[in-house]
Amino acid sequence: MKIFPLEKVREADAYTIEHEPIPSIDLMERAASTCFKWLVKRLSGDQKVMVFVGPGNNGGDGLAVARMLGGKGFQVEVIIVKFTDKFSEDFGINYNRLKEIPEITMLELEKEDKLPGISGDDVVIDALFGSGLSRPVKGFPADVIHHINKSTALVVAIDIPSGLFSDEHVDESEGAIIKADFTLSLQFPKLAFMFPQNEQFVGEWLVRSIGLDQGFIRTVDVKSYYVEKNDCREIHKPRSKFSHKGHYGHALLISGGYGKMGASVLAARACISSGAGLVHAHTPKKGYGIIQTAVPEAMVSIDSHDEYFSEVPDLALYNAIAAGPGIGMHKQTQNALKLLIQSASVPLLLDADAINILGENKTWIPFIPKLSIFTPHPKEFQRLVGGWKNDFDRLRKQREFSMKNTAYIVLKGAHTSICCPDGSCYFNSTGNPGMASGGSGDVLTGIILGLLAQRYHPKHACILGVYIHGLAGDLAARDLGYEAVTATTMTERIGKAFRKL
Repeated sequence: MKIFPLEKVREADAYTIEHEPIPSIDLMERAASTCFKWLVKRLSGDQKVMVFVGPGNNGGDGLAVARMLGGKGFQVEVIIVKFTDKFSEDFGINYNRLKEIPEITMLELEKEDKLPGISGDDVVIDALFGSGLSRPVKGFPADVIHHINKSTALVVAIDIPSGLFSDEHVDESEGAIIKADFTLSLQFPKLAFMFPQNEQFVGEWLVRSIGLDQGFIRTVDVKSYYVEKNDCREIHKPRSKFSHKGHYGHALLISGGYGKMGASVLAARACISSGAGLVHAHTPKKGYGIIQTAVPEAMVSIDSHDEYFSEVPDLALYNAIAAGPGIGMHKQTQNALKLLIQSASVPLLLDADAINILGENKTWIPFIPKLSIFTPHPKEFQRLVGGWKNDFDRLRKQREFSMKNTAYIVLKGAHTSICCPDGSCYFNSTGNPGMASGGSGDVLTGIILGLLAQRYHPKHACILGVYIHGLAGDLAARDLGYEAVTATTMTERIGKAFRKL
């Protein structure tokens, strides 16, 4: 799914209005209707619904939703926050329609007025400011937002929480922002929804289609995407009845060290479970027995050192190579990684300690094979690029690093982001908080390596691998609960995750 920036959303609205054709007020009615349908399934008849509206089209959406809820017998109170006497045309139309329904209470709230009480049993609908907001919210409307945030009522934002920007950074020190429990985003997700700093404002978000022109949407080039199941179905390669292990590649996994052989075990299991034909795990001597026992399907390439990675094996056998999980930061390990970078003829997958080593040896990065993959968590990424001011700035640095080094950067976390050499970025839709446990990243390394071995393009290996990783975690959470999700339980569900495609 494309993530449209604000100016493209406006173009899509205008194109739909002109070419469907549909009057703007009817498009607003369509938007309100899809929000109403979601709300009516979740509200109880004894709850009061307080709809806070501003003067623009977001407020018009709120007025239309209020009218629809009132028509269904819900107790509705509309609070028009009058910080200006100028209202949009479609707001005015819905305002006049609402006045004809005497059962709905309407309050025009001005700066000098006492703010209305909000009960913890009430439901607040936020329709104060939409995605077109261009400056932080201060003054009287900020007071209203703070009042809503202090309540314990359930808060549902229409399109975007008031005060939050779609495509730029903003925080509470600059202006007030609604803290919603749910956000009903119209037609497209917002880029701001992808970042952890905005979770407290957005809550759980859902996309509600308002029927914008699909032909126009297909033609628009965007830089950001939200990966869903159908996207991965298009990537996933079916298997031939007459195929054999040679068709699915030979992977080399350089991983593990003294006290960290679990990383190698987890990554190797995940690689095998993701469909690689053959897997070699290169481990220190003391890891030999562990791998042979824990992962009998894997072959072992034995390093000459007892406790850590110190030498590069013959690379001629392998069409996919990953390095990093559990290898440590020893001087010999660093020298071996440098030699691997110089010797590899295929893109590399670099994770964990391999990234930490590069953070201390940044001059090596330009020599890494083109189209290689980095899979850092935020702290590891910081070691590569330095700090950032906020999540938007971090994404900018991620894109720039990817483009400069012709590499794929998989930044792990909720909505794991995959930045590509062409400047595009893909945000994942699967995964859950239960995956925040040791070994989860090793499983992701194994999955992506398994796909690379099967000759998926690195971009597709990243997108599909991240999606499957998150989906396996979701399946584990469904069965066990967040607290009991482990890297092993994720790996055990990789096969089920593929079956869901």
